[in-house]
Amino acid sequence: MTTVMDERFRRAVEVVLQHEGGYVNDPSDPGGETKWGISRRSYPNLDIANLTREDAIAIYRRDWWDKYRYGDIKDQDVATKVFDLSVNMGPATAHRLLQEALVFLGYDIAVDGIIGPQTIGAATKADPRRLLQVLRWLAAHHYYRIAAQRTQSQAFLMGWLRRAYN
Repeated sequence: MTTVMDERFRRAVEVVLQHEGGYVNDPSDPGGETKWGISRRSYPNLDIANLTREDAIAIYRRDWWDKYRYGDIKDQDVATKVFDLSVNMGPATAHRLLQEALVFLGYDIAVDGIIGPQTIGAATKADPRRLLQVLRWLAAHHYYRIAAQRTQSQAFLMGWLRRAYN
């Protein structure tokens, strides 16, 4: 029996998997060897080349969705966007961007990169359309900064921007 939480996770992880794609080992990619977005850098003992889609989904459920409580964010699109950005830019950065977006919208919360009750509560109360609009802009700005600082990352900028605004 599928629960609402399982369905919400499944919808969110499909977005992540679509953005991340299959096996990549591009020397110019700071992520290094990855498959389905799971990197050797983060999981040094995994056989990345032979990682199955279902194994990647299980990792995302355990180490991302459940660990950071994305399912506690009321709006599906906001939860999915924060989860997706977290996979791509790291949880602390994605969480800070969410918190910065909430502060921009008038919520008095700490910008510490930690998803806790204040951040979840503010994200749940915020107008999801406005929150997504600001979060997407902040994500795009973050990607522009990376490309400006690391010229080897400029090749990834258009893909990152599509991801930010998707």
